[in-house]
Amino acid sequence: MGRVNGSPVKVGLLGCGNVGAALVDLIDEQADAIAARTSLRLEVARVAVHSPAKERSVDLESGILTTDAASIVTDPAIDVVVEVIGGIEPARTLIRTALEHGKPVVTANKELLANVGAELHDAAAAAGVQLLFEASVAGGIPLIRPLRESLAGERLRRVMGIVNGTTNFILTRMSERGSSFQEALAEAQTLGYAERDPTADVEGFDAGAKAAIIASVAFGVHVVAGDVYREGISSITSADIAFAARLGYVVKLLAIVESLDDEVAVRVHPAMVPVDHPLATVRESFNAVFIEGDAVGELMLYGRGAGGRPTASAVLGDLIDAASNLGRAPTAPREVAKARIRPIDELSSQYYLNLEVADRPGVLAAVAGVFGAHDVSIKAAEQEGLGDEARLIFITHVARERDMQATLRGLHALDVVDRVGTLLRVIGGD
Repeated sequence: MGRVNGSPVKVGLLGCGNVGAALVDLIDEQADAIAARTSLRLEVARVAVHSPAKERSVDLESGILTTDAASIVTDPAIDVVVEVIGGIEPARTLIRTALEHGKPVVTANKELLANVGAELHDAAAAAGVQLLFEASVAGGIPLIRPLRESLAGERLRRVMGIVNGTTNFILTRMSERGSSFQEALAEAQTLGYAERDPTADVEGFDAGAKAAIIASVAFGVHVVAGDVYREGISSITSADIAFAARLGYVVKLLAIVESLDDEVAVRVHPAMVPVDHPLATVRESFNAVFIEGDAVGELMLYGRGAGGRPTASAVLGDLIDAASNLGRAPTAPREVAKARIRPIDELSSQYYLNLEVADRPGVLAAVAGVFGAHDVSIKAAEQEGLGDEARLIFITHVARERDMQATLRGLHALDVVDRVGTLLRVIGGD
């Protein structure tokens, strides 16, 4: 196998799990089409794995597999390195070594990029080679390249999206079937959408890492995972889902990055989205990203955000890009400053809140007084009877986060309030 007009581009693959195996298959399946479009032939020359004896879904020729990943990233015969092993180490060291040896690197490693991405970008720039990472954020959905290239001349205001398929599947089940969080999570685990330990997904860590990468690319600043305000979905109840539906909303876990003057706001949290918003229709394990810019207006990218083949498709796109540019110096990167992060306390939103209170005269007035004392205006309120208690449901006008948090503290202190329920931010309101 070779290039149409020369030798093949030899690929060193680090990891051969679901994504790595799917990539090998795609390279084999698409070899002729890639050659016809690009005059390139890709050859998976060496593959680093933890256990060569493990049964895999892909057949590899004898001698390709190795447990010595370091030998791949320093091998002069390897043209491009693809990293799909995940985690911080040894991926960080292997990628740095590959870059220092003049090899472009393609990675799908969101955790690594969200924490030490600046270090790796600097290493790539110093070596004069590419570091590509389309698959790190939204699986098979093209997002990084449109943000970095197609929208390079656009003043982006906000990028907001559903970037975790596990949580979207869980919330879809809760919305459409009335499942509890635990029931929906168990189904997600049975179907392979959720890990045995689902913490990274349901507590927002996965989406937070992706939000950091999106913010860095969209706004040309350095944002790390620790900059991201994060809440998960484990406290969302079936009652919250039902109240949202009755009010004309669906609940989604959103990653939201915004440019605010000379600062960047980056957050992940569940939110109530109006049923007529495009993100409200994104179901099951699908992802979607909504982009707002001054000139372009509103765009939405939608598709499968995870899975072996969709993610491998994004990796393959980057691999072809890197192979096409072998021997060419990449565009010199501009200096990237550490972002000034606007704290969540300084942001504003509408809010949904439910309370369980004593059902007696004067309670609603006392509760409303706490809202008013902290400059939070109530837009709508409902009351439900619960025997000797009542449930109060509120939607506020836009208020500052610190004022809403002060309101919560005041409500907790009221002796007529038995339980302060879920607080959800509302998207697309006032």
